[in-house]
Amino acid sequence: MLLALLSGFALSQAYRTTTAILAQGLQADFGLQASSLGAFAGLFGLSFGVAQLLMGIALDRYGLRRTVLAAAPLGIAGAALSALAPSYGWLMAGQVLIGVGYSPAFVACTLFIARHFAVDRFAFFSGLSMGVGGLGLLFTGTPLAWVVQHWGWRMGFGILAGLSVLSWLVIHFVVHEPAPADAVHRPASSWGEALVGMGRLFAVPHTWGIVVLGMSCYAAFLSLRGLWLGPLLINRYGFSLVDSGNVALVLSLIALFTPAAFGRMDPGAPRRRAWVGRASLLMAGLFAAMALVQNASVTVTLMIVMGLLSGYSILQYADVRSSYPAELTGRALSLYTMAMFLGVAFMQSLTGAVAAWAASAGLEPYRTVLLTIAAWLALASLAFRWLPASPLLKQG
Repeated sequence: MLLALLSGFALSQAYRTTTAILAQGLQADFGLQASSLGAFAGLFGLSFGVAQLLMGIALDRYGLRRTVLAAAPLGIAGAALSALAPSYGWLMAGQVLIGVGYSPAFVACTLFIARHFAVDRFAFFSGLSMGVGGLGLLFTGTPLAWVVQHWGWRMGFGILAGLSVLSWLVIHFVVHEPAPADAVHRPASSWGEALVGMGRLFAVPHTWGIVVLGMSCYAAFLSLRGLWLGPLLINRYGFSLVDSGNVALVLSLIALFTPAAFGRMDPGAPRRRAWVGRASLLMAGLFAAMALVQNASVTVTLMIVMGLLSGYSILQYADVRSSYPAELTGRALSLYTMAMFLGVAFMQSLTGAVAAWAASAGLEPYRTVLLTIAAWLALASLAFRWLPASPLLKQG
């Protein structure tokens, strides 16, 4: 059942990283500038993140299976619309549908793990799930680059739409929801009560550090992997589309294993927070180094190191899981996921605008973009360190 749910997460991973490979085709067909390309990539994260608020409540009220099966057809429709889009506006509408349709994908998996696996194995199984979901990233490396090069970017969306239909069928026939052994029946809260309960998380002091870093770490790596990787390698170093797809494929292969590795290395609740803070600062340093050193081999090496380090994001999910009592776990995970994708939307849109400004000012746009990401991530890492931690972590 977990593997079936992960098929939806794998597709979510694929959809959110297509722009790096489709960028040249979209720019050629619709005449997009860097700011428009950033807005296109960011719209998935924006719609995905905003929908988390409602999807988190729906997961609690209606269950994992019904929520995922009801939402996924929106994503399928969005992929089909994108494949047929006659203009940039229709393409953006497709992004909104895809983002909403796949917004419950990973939270459904983490909630399934939280409810049906041992607490002390949450980080490991979440990391393993993140790795399996990384199979979606493989498609948006060399395979998608090859498809786009031979048949165009529309075929890429068409293939993803077909795979999405297959995933929906697998979830429909395989997934059911056994009650946990320690389950206690509680009447479902109303939508209003659930929204108020979600809002109350912001009254908890340690929520702010989690949200600030949540809006930064994944956003930084996904802005590189999902938006700027292709344009950076093609325009700065003269890589071909397939060459840049090969680099994306290597990062995707790394993503299959690093989350599970970090999950296995999980130091436990009291020390986990320090690990996360240091890893995010190191990632900021790698972005700064990539900005300043303009060498193709060094840039690809830095990308690979970033890919190896990116698995620490699974420790952030484990940190959320350990920072709240069991009755708030679902809401907290949904809030954290919402923060992640709102961060993706803001960072991709911002870096698109920064690239356009840099080009008009006669500056090297990719250096400006990478330094912007580095500064954002460094400030968020320091804020996470200074803001309060959950009392539950001290007890652990």
